[in-house]
Amino acid sequence: MDFRERLKRAADRGVRTRQARDEAAAADALSDEECRRRHSAMRLALSETIETLLGQLADNFPGFRVKTIVDERGWGAQAVRDDVGVAGGKRTNFFSRLQVTVSPYNDYHVLDVAAKGAVRNKESFTRGHFEKLRDAELEHFAELIEQWVLDYAEQYAAA
Repeated sequence: MDFRERLKRAADRGVRTRQARDEAAAADALSDEECRRRHSAMRLALSETIETLLGQLADNFPGFRVKTIVDERGWGAQAVRDDVGVAGGKRTNFFSRLQVTVSPYNDYHVLDVAAKGAVRNKESFTRGHFEKLRDAELEHFAELIEQWVLDYAEQYAAA
């Protein structure tokens, strides 16, 4: 095989490599769009679940108000309660809340859910869970959020 023939084969291999790279980039872009759609669908479903569960928490513990959260940190809801107590002739305010949010779409292709809570002015409740979007299951996240609300309710009732 002479040099010209080897040169032509090398050029052909380079063209095939470039085509494969371009096809892989197109497939990645498609999977990015697919991840974005999947995140959006799961975020909407989980936001509804969060709002429903926090509404049930508020029904069980009168005085909690449920607010929807939609901001740059995520989507979800929070249940908030302000109590007033009088001890030794002094007025004391107590603040309790549970906030559960689904983080916005990110470059890491993960679904991230976080919960923060305070019981009678003490930030004592923090939970978080994330999974790759391709592995994430809606039912698993819904069960986790349900358990978090139950854990918070137990902490609140014990206070």
